[in-house]
Amino acid sequence: MGRRRFSFVSACIYVFLAVFSLFCLFPMVLTIIVSYSDENSITAHGYSLFPDRFTLDAYRLVFSQGRIIFHAYLISAVVTIAGTFLALLVTTMAAYTLANKNVKYRNGLALYFFLTTLFSAGLVPWYLMCQKLGLLENVWSLIVPNLMFSAFNMFLVRNFMDSLPGELRESAYVDGANDLRISFRIYLPLCLPVLATVCLFYALGYWNDWFNAIMLVSDKDLYPIQYLLLQIKSNIDALSMIPKGAQMATIPAESTKMATVALTIGPIVLLYPFLQRYFVKGLIVGSVKG
Repeated sequence: MGRRRFSFVSACIYVFLAVFSLFCLFPMVLTIIVSYSDENSITAHGYSLFPDRFTLDAYRLVFSQGRIIFHAYLISAVVTIAGTFLALLVTTMAAYTLANKNVKYRNGLALYFFLTTLFSAGLVPWYLMCQKLGLLENVWSLIVPNLMFSAFNMFLVRNFMDSLPGELRESAYVDGANDLRISFRIYLPLCLPVLATVCLFYALGYWNDWFNAIMLVSDKDLYPIQYLLLQIKSNIDALSMIPKGAQMATIPAESTKMATVALTIGPIVLLYPFLQRYFVKGLIVGSVKG
């Protein structure tokens, strides 16, 4: 009886999770379908899973400047890969320092990092600092400002390291290893779950960033894909304000919005399955103070 009851409960849980997964998948499916929908159909019937007519007009409009689009994708890929690696390195080194009980002022440093989550100097000091550092009109303008790592991510990694046995570091010291060797040869392999989680956070941040491009870059050859698509969307919205009688053709405004979403989420959707098995463990363990 207990076994049958357990099976019934398990079946209910599986059904609930399946339905919930479909609800989570629905917005993505709707976005892709609308991006292939005819603009007149969207205007007449709204967003639908079964539009009257499918068309590639939105994607033709987005890829009308093909070389610029692919170059923007390349810029975003370079910035995401390089920025994620450097930010992860800085975050890990800071977390290892604060997790080391031999560091005298580690609690004071932790308080300093925590205060950065509560207070901000503002936009003008941030821009002036970037200007003094030479972070204008170059690819480093898209990497370094976000390299000032997230204190939240740093505390996740530090708490994960705090949960590791302190005897690991002490035995390594006895064997003659220095902190550099200990951090890279012992701690980093053990911290793979939380590092994969933080890596995903940083990759998402760099891939979706358009603010640095607006503030620090005016050269079109340095535009990331997010900023370029934002410009395309803004131009389409401006053209949509023209009275229909003055337009040469119907502008696929709504379908183009969805096409830009579909084009930007692709690489991150492909990245997430490789990190998903580490994600929950790294987030849960890293969020609990050791």
